[in-house]
Amino acid sequence: MAKKIVKVLVVGGRANPGPPLGPALGGLGLDLGRVVGEINKKTADYEGMKVPVEIEVDLSTREYEIRVGLPPTSMLLVKEAMAEKGSGEPGTKSVGDVSMEKVVEIARRKLESMNTTSLKSAVKSILGTAVSAGITVEGRNPREIMAEVDEGWWDDLLR
Repeated sequence: MAKKIVKVLVVGGRANPGPPLGPALGGLGLDLGRVVGEINKKTADYEGMKVPVEIEVDLSTREYEIRVGLPPTSMLLVKEAMAEKGSGEPGTKSVGDVSMEKVVEIARRKLESMNTTSLKSAVKSILGTAVSAGITVEGRNPREIMAEVDEGWWDDLLR
């Protein structure tokens, strides 16, 4: 029972049979239209964002399983800030603002794939990404919020 895993990066809700999916799956004998439809349904929540997708194909039966990952943290923050993209001049120019509740929500979603089991550490990582993307949190520099997280000001939200 040989299996092949195909890993691709698709735009959420907008996958199509062209590259990168078509060439990657073309020789495996799958109904490409059906696979693309399932991927689009599973990635619809991430409309317009690049999303990692794994398709595991059993080569003997042509059965497959689609696993959808989470978009990069920066993409999630940019979407929450309702910006088109991150700042080209972080630290100087801000492209949007997110609430601390949204930062914690993103941290909870990403926690499983992060290199930590601590929500507090995950939140600080997300705040660091906000700095790099030029996104403020609660209207302030994310570095200020990081210091407050260290001091315990946000512990109620982090429970």
